[in-house]
Amino acid sequence: MHRDPLRQGDILLIPVREIPGHAERRALTGNSVVVAEGEATGHTHTLIGDIIDYATTADHVEHYVRVGPGPTLFTHQEHDRVFGPIPVAEGAWEARRQREYAPEAARYVAD
Repeated sequence: MHRDPLRQGDILLIPVREIPGHAERRALTGNSVVVAEGEATGHTHTLIGDIIDYATTADHVEHYVRVGPGPTLFTHQEHDRVFGPIPVAEGAWEARRQREYAPEAARYVAD
């Protein structure tokens, strides 16, 4: 099944063939994973559903999730009011905070 990248604000979910071997499985509390927290508002980009969470370091330098086979949604308090939660297809995904170029240095995209 073909899966396209999913964008929600400054977070991009990119389909990957598999979770890298150096990523460690992380324990879940309930059925949700916070992929990123907003720096200004405190809102969260969260996956809710059938998920296994992986990261390469405690500060999520590389963050991966395995989704499915049950339904999973990508949610955010502000974006959901306009667009609604985004359904996420079964498979492995990398969660990446988008960056933009600025003459002084690369910086994260503001959400």
